[in-house]
Amino acid sequence: MTTFSVDEEFKEAQKWLLTDEDIEKAKILLGHDSAEARDLYITDASENNIRNYAHGNGDDNPLYTDPAYGAKTRWGSMIAPLAMAEIMTKTLYGDPLPKHVRDASRGLFRGVHVFVSGSEKFFYRPIYPGDVLYTFSGEDGLEVKPSEFSGRTVTRFKRRVKFNQTADVVYNQRVRSIYAERSAAVKKGKNMKIEPTTYTDEDLQKIDAIYAAEQRRGAEPRYFEDVQVGEAMPDMVKGPFLTTHVIAWHAGGYGMREYGLFGSRLWHDNRKRIPPFYIKNEYGVPDVAQRLHWDNKWAQGIGNPMAYDYGVVREAWFNHYLTDWMGDDGWVLRQYDEMRKFNYIGDTQFLKGEVVGKRAEDDRFYVDLIMEMTNQRGEKTSVGEATIMLPSREHGPVLLPKPSVELERRAIQMFKRHNEIAAEKRRQG
Repeated sequence: MTTFSVDEEFKEAQKWLLTDEDIEKAKILLGHDSAEARDLYITDASENNIRNYAHGNGDDNPLYTDPAYGAKTRWGSMIAPLAMAEIMTKTLYGDPLPKHVRDASRGLFRGVHVFVSGSEKFFYRPIYPGDVLYTFSGEDGLEVKPSEFSGRTVTRFKRRVKFNQTADVVYNQRVRSIYAERSAAVKKGKNMKIEPTTYTDEDLQKIDAIYAAEQRRGAEPRYFEDVQVGEAMPDMVKGPFLTTHVIAWHAGGYGMREYGLFGSRLWHDNRKRIPPFYIKNEYGVPDVAQRLHWDNKWAQGIGNPMAYDYGVVREAWFNHYLTDWMGDDGWVLRQYDEMRKFNYIGDTQFLKGEVVGKRAEDDRFYVDLIMEMTNQRGEKTSVGEATIMLPSREHGPVLLPKPSVELERRAIQMFKRHNEIAAEKRRQG
């Protein structure tokens, strides 16, 4: 009987490299928008989906969890946490990309590890129960540069625009994804000396004290006139981060559209569709490369000492921090974030922020903030910026922002084509 070696499997997975050919092919994709023609795990916002997402993120705001509470707010209903827009998509039909672009995308960077390092997001409309979000997206930037973690890396920028069932633009995002060679990361071993953190009862009491003191502004408006430049935001804490929290995040609705997490027959089918996404575990069974978010041994196989979070988790944590601070009557216009270090299983993130500016323009009242996350080792792992719209004592409630005319036009155009193709599909049975 042949003895299976997980180390040999990991070495096999490390053979996939960043090639000059793939980099040149990736450049062909720049500037081409396409409809995202595949459902995410959440396609539409139901009360349960909204509540589960909020709870998966550790957010107990009744605006996102209690229909009766939501009905008494300025929104007239329970609404979704703004960050939920990132994980929602329903199939959008559209015309295929030109053949040379489709050909360039096939097998691109196959087997190379990718992680999200942050994004810039603009929010335009609330997501209500019953809303559907459609997405079109396109590559709009590419950078090749050296990395402390894994030698050469490729950073790809993707624009993702989401609109609802009435073609109103809800969300516009520019995502930064970093592609890194697993073999180079293992060889450099930059992070392998980091030890898992253990906590005493006293350590946990200090963390619990922050949780107990956290301030959710909620129904009490935070007025523009009351905010002062230099004012500190209250402390928030996230963690210690556990595998349980990864499970809660997925239970809240997060899934990877390009790859998918499946069991049984769908697991079998998906392995045939994208074999490089599956690497055998210590039992000799093919499991998803994505398991580095909960499997320490596989995380070590690509050069990290422990499993770690998704970048999108910390993006959602920053959004939670902002919405707690601004209150139910505020609005996040812009959120920008960077993930600078890994957040490992067992790590705790301490959030701080500060008001750095305020201004009034076109009957809208803006406050600019900076934010950061620092872990228990004193390392700054994430930084962010935000522009918040607040109600005014003198001028009244927030006037929602408007997307550009070009963005609105493109959404209407994409939705019109979707409906034409959907009608043709119905006629064809």
